[in-house]
Amino acid sequence: MSRMRIARPVSDLPRSAAMYLQGLEWRQLGAFADHQGFDGVMLGPPDADYHLEFTSCRAHPVTPTPTAEDLLVLYVAGEEAWAHRCRALEAAGFVEVPSFNPYWAVNGRTFVDHDGYRTVVERV
Repeated sequence: MSRMRIARPVSDLPRSAAMYLQGLEWRQLGAFADHQGFDGVMLGPPDADYHLEFTSCRAHPVTPTPTAEDLLVLYVAGEEAWAHRCRALEAAGFVEVPSFNPYWAVNGRTFVDHDGYRTVVERV
């Protein structure tokens, strides 16, 4: 079995966790504090083979530096479910932005969090 973790440094760990938990309606799968100077939280769907990890370094904070093409892309089936996900992201504090690559605007919407990380919600 293979698993995937996407790890990202964040500027405000509690804020990032709250935004993604609310916006994606995922669960907190785990967390750690002061593990060799790092704090972190893992979020994801309960039974998936993937999750996001957000980290913060106590001694040497890392400034998030995402580009307009560093994307988390979610494929959501059905118009109602897609619209629900978009509303949930906005309610959680994500802001809709134009897609850098116009491909993502054909069937989706692009949202950005407070650190500049982009999430695309594609309608399938």
